[in-house]
Amino acid sequence: MALPVVIVVAAADNDVIGRDNGLIWRLKTDLRRFRALTLGRPLVMGRKTFESIGKPLPGRETIVVTRNPSFRPDGVAAAGSLEEALALGQEIGARIGADSVVVGGGADIYAQALPLAVRVHLTRVHASPEGDSRFPRLDPAQYRILSRVSHPAGPDDEFPFEFVDLERV
Repeated sequence: MALPVVIVVAAADNDVIGRDNGLIWRLKTDLRRFRALTLGRPLVMGRKTFESIGKPLPGRETIVVTRNPSFRPDGVAAAGSLEEALALGQEIGARIGADSVVVGGGADIYAQALPLAVRVHLTRVHASPEGDSRFPRLDPAQYRILSRVSHPAGPDDEFPFEFVDLERV
């Protein structure tokens, strides 16, 4: 049986997810959640997202989607398309006993993966920053909210935010 495709994303109220290939907020609580939701699972991301992180993330099998056939950083698998990456994620996930294949960005990869995702773990950041990268608008008719937990801004979190877990209906 195929592993479900799950998206993990932090998006502002205006759907901005990044600027100049980088994060635009400091949310330690969200980074801890990202780690918890991706640990022990195949993690698919685009090349620019991978380069912004700079290295494979420990405890995850990273699969980078790139059109560059010579892109072969140590510690990650490369795939020429999202379809190829998800197929590889299925193989790796089955081998390591994962419960899902996670898609972790960026904007183009999210847009391609959204129709395939059964769950979206959204961190809705209550801010409206300028940015050049956006998460696609979710169609409320296609998802039901499983849970919503609000968090205030604080010493480790620059803005208030909500963790919203959605499931395709």
